[in-house]
Amino acid sequence: MINTNSKIFVAGHKGLVGSAIVRKLKKKNFKNILIREKSKLDLTDQNQVLKFLKKEKPKFIFIAAAKVGGIYSNNKFKAEYIYNNLAIQTNIIHSAYLSNIKDLIFLGSSCVYPRLCKQPIKESYLMNGQLEKTNDAYAIAKIAGIKMCESYNEQYKTNYKCLMPTNTFGPNDNYDDLNSHFLPALIKKVHNLKDNKKNVLTLWGNGKAKREVIYVDDIADACIYFMNKKLKETFINIGTGKDYSILNYAKLILKLVVPDKNIKIKYDLSKPNGTPKKVLDVSLARSYGWSYKNTLKEALYKTYKDFIKLKKKK
Repeated sequence: MINTNSKIFVAGHKGLVGSAIVRKLKKKNFKNILIREKSKLDLTDQNQVLKFLKKEKPKFIFIAAAKVGGIYSNNKFKAEYIYNNLAIQTNIIHSAYLSNIKDLIFLGSSCVYPRLCKQPIKESYLMNGQLEKTNDAYAIAKIAGIKMCESYNEQYKTNYKCLMPTNTFGPNDNYDDLNSHFLPALIKKVHNLKDNKKNVLTLWGNGKAKREVIYVDDIADACIYFMNKKLKETFINIGTGKDYSILNYAKLILKLVVPDKNIKIKYDLSKPNGTPKKVLDVSLARSYGWSYKNTLKEALYKTYKDFIKLKKKK
């Protein structure tokens, strides 16, 4: 049983999800949180990872470390995505086993599911069809992580769980023009309209693609909730079960950020739409007693406030 005195290693503590897990652990009075800077521990180096885990012997590991990005980045740098993600997760999972660490949570992604999947997406739909081409390298790496946890549980009797979050956003997100996910990219685009006389917002694709999103604090909450839960399954979907079109998200953000401006929305049809629709079936998570807490409007408001803070720091 993990308690507030247990040593917990958060891999990827500076990222969107990792930093939220650290915040949540501190809020819940966990006293022994183990983190390491990238300069001190290279997670793509198996020897370093094994040496570190054998020395520190954490009771539990959250694998939130990953190379992540939006459509452009995933499609352009496929080799980096598949190599870095396979290396990081393989090194941590295998070194945890070699160090006799029985419990961990691996953070996957909803992009592991087929592109043209029956909706809402159940966990059983994994590997039932072709992946979205623009992020298949990243998806395959994440599928390998799920299968690795499943295989180790079966052969070595470990308790390695996988959570499959939907599109995640919130404080400490990445707002880079080419590497960010669609929601932080939209927030930045709309914010830039404040001082822009053109009054035009250009969306990638036709704006009809539908996406489910979840606030990062809800993901962190799920991680800690399922840390001590006995699960029959190796992996479980984490989301809201609600999806909206890219156009709808744009309109919500426009209302939040530039309520007094009359903005015209245009579409860049030379850019990809990505998966046409993606919403998770979260009934399994609900059956274990977990559900998200933050509404979309609240979450967007908090995220925008954080974006403004980041802008002021620069």
